[in-house]
Order: sequence, then C-alpha cells, then structure tokens
Amino acid sequence: MSTFSWSHSVAPHLIDLAKILKHHFPRLKLLFGRNSNMKYREQVLGDFFLLNPYTIKGLGSSWVYVLPHTIALTLTFSITIHEIAHNLAFGHSKPILNRALGIFANLPICLPFSVAFKGYHLEHHRYQGDEKLDTDIPTQVEASLFCTTAGKMLWMFLQPFFYAFRPLVTYPKTPTVLEITNTVIQITFNVAIGYFLGAKCITYLAGGSILAMGIHPVAGHFISEHYMFQKGHETYSYYGPLNYITFNVGYHNEHHDFPFVPGCRLPMVKKMAPEYYDNLPQHNSWVRVIFNFITDPSIGPYARIKRKHVGLDKKE
Repeated sequence: MSTFSWSHSVAPHLIDLAKILKHHFPRLKLLFGRNSNMKYREQVLGDFFLLNPYTIKGLGSSWVYVLPHTIALTLTFSITIHEIAHNLAFGHSKPILNRALGIFANLPICLPFSVAFKGYHLEHHRYQGDEKLDTDIPTQVEASLFCTTAGKMLWMFLQPFFYAFRPLVTYPKTPTVLEITNTVIQITFNVAIGYFLGAKCITYLAGGSILAMGIHPVAGHFISEHYMFQKGHETYSYYGPLNYITFNVGYHNEHHDFPFVPGCRLPMVKKMAPEYYDNLPQHNSWVRVIFNFITDPSIGPYARIKRKHVGLDKKE
C-alpha cells in the first residue's frame, strides 16, 4: 500500500451509536459514568512505580535494560491516562481532579503528555480520520519513509516519539496553564529521580516507556485499533487475554461508540449488543498484529482511512 485511503462518509461510530442506542439505550445507559475504583488503582500502581527506582538502584546495570521490557507496566499508565482523558476517574463534574490524577499517572513515563493528550485524543474521537485534526494518523513523511519491512520495524521502535511529537508538527496548539504545569511537575520529578537515585533509575523509567510503547506485545494495541487490516474497516477491537492487564483497552469499537463507558464495563457493551460487534473484523493476538504489520506489504503506515478537513486544499 503506497497511499492513504480516503473516505467521504462520516466516521462510522456516529452511525453505530445511533443504531445501538435505538435498540439498547435503557440497559446501556446503566453503564455510563465514572469508574470509582480508578483513583485507588492509580495509587497502588503509582506507589509501585515510585518505589521501583529504589530497587533498581541496588541492581546491576543489565537489569535496567531487562526489567522495563519484561514488566512494561509503564504502558499501564499511558492506558490509564487515556481513560482519565475521558474524565472517567472522577466524572465530568470534576475536571481538575481528573487532570491532577493524570499528571500523577504521567510521572513514571518521564515525558509530559497527560494534559495535552486529552485535547488531541478527544478530537481523534470527534473527527476520526480528519487529515488535520486526527493526529493519530501518521504523516506523509512517516508513511513514505517507513513502508518497507525494515522501515516498519524501526517505526515501531520509534512509535513513542512519533506519538509525542507528531501533534506538535502537524497541529500545534498554544500550551495551556495546565499543560505547562504538567511539564514543570514532570521535569522536576525527572531531575529529582536522577539527582537523588542516579541516572540508572531515570534510565529504567524512560526505557520502560520507550520499550513498552514501541515493539512490545501490549503496544500492539496502537496498531490494532485503526490500521486497515481489512479494506474499508477503520476500527478494530481486540478480544485476547491481554485485556486483563490493560483495562480492556482492546475493546476499541465499543470504546469509540461509547467513550463515556469506562474500560471495566466495555465487555458488557459487547455482551448487550452482540449483533453489532460479533461479526465485525477483530483481533485476538497483539503479537500477530505486530508481526503482520511489519511483514505484510499490504499493511503499513499508509493503511489508514483519512477524511478531508474543510479548508485544506489537498489532492486525493
């Protein structure tokens, strides 16, 4: 595949939402709302990761490179930040508490993105496939440079950097006070870890983020969600066992249809409306997703559906 696919229709989830609600609204409405256990889960995970550098400090240097990829729990935080971006920790009435929890969850990842991610991610939901507003889509430069087997493998390793810096290039925004706060707190944390615990500890945290969000089995969700493995289908769910440790992030069709339902209840969405989800193209292995993405010439960064952004003069 050497070019993006273009669609003139609205994002499919707007249509799906209307159809599903028409038949299942009374029961589905019970699933809406915050996940009251999320803040406690974050506290436990946060304590684990903030104590981990103390353990790493006393281990040999080789462990710094082994443990991040083996444990890879920093990805857990990035997935949790995703749910917090939808205000599913404290509810929509307490946005500041959601942002504060997101900043806390951001600490082990080392790169400040929690607050900025919210704005870009909600636009990804609202304008899926938009050539300007959906920054989840690779740029033309990425797609053309990393379209070979070796190129796609390298692109997978570099994926955290593309996700972090692509919006700054394709759709820059003026930083908000909360984004600046997120950055200051994160930099202060990074410096403190490096100063008091040593470079080995900050390398452990940063390395875990890069590895876990790159070519790691759990990071297969980045590829499985919207890359077109079957022509014409732009969103895919994953129903494999890794959902148990990633808070059901694999239920991606369900999430796009109902972004106000927390991950812990997304399996119930599928169960309530099997006629809409069971027959959709789906994934059962993120490892297979990564392998096919890298080795199959018909799949790559170009395998995305795009939509024209009003006001941009682009040729198809």
